[in-house]
Amino acid sequence: MTVRWGVTLPLPGLGLAAHRPLLVELTDLGYTDVWTGEGGGHDGFTPLAAAAAWAPGLRVGTGIVPVQTRGPGVLAQTAATLAQLGGEVVLGIGSSVPAHVTALNGMAHDRPYARVRDTLKFLRRALDGEYVSESYETFEVDGFQLREPLPHRPKVIVGALRPGMLRLAFREGDGAMTNVLAADDVPAVVEAAGPRAPGQELVVKVFVSPTTDASYARTEARAFLSWILNQPPYVAFHDWLGRGDRLKASRERWEAGDRAGAARALSDEVVDELWVHGSLEECRERIARHVHPGVTTVLLHLSPTPELLASPDPVSVVSDTLKALRF
Repeated sequence: MTVRWGVTLPLPGLGLAAHRPLLVELTDLGYTDVWTGEGGGHDGFTPLAAAAAWAPGLRVGTGIVPVQTRGPGVLAQTAATLAQLGGEVVLGIGSSVPAHVTALNGMAHDRPYARVRDTLKFLRRALDGEYVSESYETFEVDGFQLREPLPHRPKVIVGALRPGMLRLAFREGDGAMTNVLAADDVPAVVEAAGPRAPGQELVVKVFVSPTTDASYARTEARAFLSWILNQPPYVAFHDWLGRGDRLKASRERWEAGDRAGAARALSDEVVDELWVHGSLEECRERIARHVHPGVTTVLLHLSPTPELLASPDPVSVVSDTLKALRF
């Protein structure tokens, strides 16, 4: 199986408008995909619309957008609109975390599994062009149908961490995306996902800081990891992976309201497992360890580095970095 290679937008050090020349170059660098996340920064769709217009040969995907912050019909319409630009689209949906759904958007983060399941079932029908009038457990749709046939039906995948959501993703959808895990964790995720049909996907997101300044990389990593590893879905995920005991000190500081202490309590060993950093060659070797027979796409999330931030030509630095990291 040929593994697809993707990058997360926006790329570090670049405003969205500055991405065009690099996106046009990506296929020549060996990349097939561009993806977005959606939390407190850019939305999940605008960068993909720009990418689809600038570089129509790239597949675009959301990884992921929360099911609570957009209605099911709007999700279907948005994915269909992207697909009408002519390229391949993957709509990644998930339950996200309360910090995004409730704190930033004022919406309840309740019954996440049921909401993902119902949204997934609706989207599969809607994107097949069906007329949908149905009462689901968590919402009701009365008379939805896309107005135009799509050149390519978008795939719908699920942001999934543990066995229940992974099985849902492959039973009802087109696959799953997982992230914030070590290369050694990938086989457990593949096994938990179970058997799959042809064409189903498992996307693995890898966080990369390509710099030899280990102190800088670990500081950047701790700022993010101490936050996400203390979000309830990721607490459960890393307990399942067997990392809970090593995260106990960070969790205690987080629960006490000591955010800085929670970051400091993450050991170098844990940070280095979950956050790739080092020279370009070292990063390339570590990224390659995420390639597994059950993985269809390796998605790189690049972080800013001192070398990038000091460069007068960040586009060239990012281009050279992506070229060097491609396995």
